[in-house]
Amino acid sequence: SRSRPGAGGSGGAMAESPSALRRAGNEEFRRGQYGPAAALYTRALALLEALGTGGPGPGGGRREGGRIPVKPFCRLCPGAGDTAAEERSVLLANRAACHLKDGACSLCVADCSRALELVPFGIKPLLRRAAAYEALERYQLAYVDYKTVLQVDCGVQAAHDGVNRMTKALLEKDGTNWRQKLPPIPSVPVSAQMRWSVPSAAAPGANTPPATTPQGEPGENRTAAGTERARTLKEEGNELVKKGNHKKAVEKYSESLKLNQECATYTNRALCYLALKQYKEAVQDCTEALRLDPKNVKALYRRAQALKELKDYKSSIADIKSLLKTEPKNTAALRLLQELNRA
Repeated sequence: SRSRPGAGGSGGAMAESPSALRRAGNEEFRRGQYGPAAALYTRALALLEALGTGGPGPGGGRREGGRIPVKPFCRLCPGAGDTAAEERSVLLANRAACHLKDGACSLCVADCSRALELVPFGIKPLLRRAAAYEALERYQLAYVDYKTVLQVDCGVQAAHDGVNRMTKALLEKDGTNWRQKLPPIPSVPVSAQMRWSVPSAAAPGANTPPATTPQGEPGENRTAAGTERARTLKEEGNELVKKGNHKKAVEKYSESLKLNQECATYTNRALCYLALKQYKEAVQDCTEALRLDPKNVKALYRRAQALKELKDYKSSIADIKSLLKTEPKNTAALRLLQELNRA
């Protein structure tokens, strides 16, 4: 009979275990291959469904109505079903990170929400969903998620920064009474706070792509020397752009971003990617820039340009309309909108 994948047997079967697929996905993510990484996480999720629980334990593989029941993770009484819930939650959060990098914010929100149903108050899915809501200009929901993260672990700098950005955006949008329009912020139980305070500071490589752990992103603990070096590299990149050497400029900007994640560096690299016809990479950089500055005109315009080339006209038009709210007379944006309406 044929061996069940991940349940022992041949080396080939072992290679198809959920954990092996997850590790392979993490490796693709580190290489910037977000589509292939998402596909590997999807395969791992499907395999967990096929296995029943994702691990040994009573009731493995028993289906109800064709779907395998996986109980939400219980912090006070962990068991085999809880292990499966945690594993699925991690995979969904990882796939959400891929969607976020690719600018597929609605898919990111969906995966994060499913991950949080399985393991409530997980920091990484909360932060990624908040970033996706922010990119979608759903600032109230982003604010709620950032505030929820701070209830779980008050030391997460990315959440503090997010709250500050959303406060500013909501004040501009809704005026001084903006707090009255917020949806309720969930109350985080003490058990969840205890459960998640340690992992948030742990080594990021255990279960998720390290590059997506917001509190561990490059540049968080940067020194003054590192910041200065990043600025120098960015300026070197700018000079290369003036000379038309976009490929070499990308390398300089990439080195700079390792030291300091700055909005302008992302939009500059996106410009190079546009020139090199690497449109998906341009979308990713603009999305990162908009996470740092949700109304950045260059990021919105360049992402709209890249999306147009990728024939995603609906998303491209949405970006241009967002830009025109900030700069209604931006001639380049108005011209691009005319082109998109004719497409």
